[in-house]
Amino acid sequence: MKRVLVATGGGDCPGLNAVIRAIVKRAKREREWEVVGSIQSFDGILREPTEIIILDDKAVAGIHVQGGTIIGTTNKGGPFAWPYKEKDGTWSAVDRSDEMIRKLQYLGVDAVISIGGDGSQKISQALHQKGLNIIGVPKTIDNDLSATDFTFGFQTAVQIATEAVDKLVTTASSHNRVLVLEVMGRNAGWIALNAAIAGGAEVCLIPEIPYDIYKVMDKLNSRYNKGKGNAIVVIAEGATQKDGNLTIGKNDEVGYENIRLGGVSHKLVHDLKTIGFDADMRVTVLGHLQRGGIPIAYDRILATQFGVKAFEMVLEGRYGEMVAYRHPKIISVPFSEAVDKPNFVDPSGDLIKTAKGIGINFGD
Repeated sequence: MKRVLVATGGGDCPGLNAVIRAIVKRAKREREWEVVGSIQSFDGILREPTEIIILDDKAVAGIHVQGGTIIGTTNKGGPFAWPYKEKDGTWSAVDRSDEMIRKLQYLGVDAVISIGGDGSQKISQALHQKGLNIIGVPKTIDNDLSATDFTFGFQTAVQIATEAVDKLVTTASSHNRVLVLEVMGRNAGWIALNAAIAGGAEVCLIPEIPYDIYKVMDKLNSRYNKGKGNAIVVIAEGATQKDGNLTIGKNDEVGYENIRLGGVSHKLVHDLKTIGFDADMRVTVLGHLQRGGIPIAYDRILATQFGVKAFEMVLEGRYGEMVAYRHPKIISVPFSEAVDKPNFVDPSGDLIKTAKGIGINFGD
């Protein structure tokens, strides 16, 4: 019996379970393959005792409609930077990648399918360079991987953000307020841009277009007459003013290496009040609601395509590659291409032109 191990790494995302289910169902057709899952990415392999589970028909029955991942995930540490506490109480990191590869061999794992975003696939690339038979599946609500047209989970996040805009419109109108919705995306503005267009926001602020606070105020002032009016602002967590800096929150979590973004919406409101915009304003930070819940049909389908393709790549021995969607085909690309450059919104692209064409202001 051959064995393929599945791991989900990074932040959770709608559609992860659909990928896992598709891998298991496709592997069943080959009969000689067993699928196992590592709990919380590669942590399940590195822990003692080892934490892996058998993924069979019973384990994956009906999970394609569930959010999250049945095998857990983590965006802290990893095989190349495993955190441990020194005697003096400080934290350090150690490279346990060689140990993990030996353990996978001991467990009889013939291949690994790693489902994750940019950070996870960089780890996959490094493990492949060490000789591990590994294949990647792109996952992120941020849609910031350039090797694939879309990542699963993104469309669900956009749907959730759009529904939030829809709900804020009625309360903004009722109270004559400016309501500011802060969404995720890190350094990419895809969620904010799509939700702003779909929801009909007046202002959209994204990382790719640094904004002028006075131009934002001018747009908002155009929505008011003698204190009456309303407006919706959608702002990505990585948005900045011209010549400004990222708004960064405190991060004291052990093993979490990413910059913790957040608070940009509150800063925007403060800055607007400082320069004289006196309308009533409120902030909604959508936060992790964007990551959770039931994946929409589009993401279930894309995730299922990715899962089937990933296992077929195992059968073909196409290690060192990541599944990708290039309309209308599901293909694969080398890890080097997958992590080469991020996928950012093009400030001169068609979607920005569409948004400006319907009057959305970007503060530029």
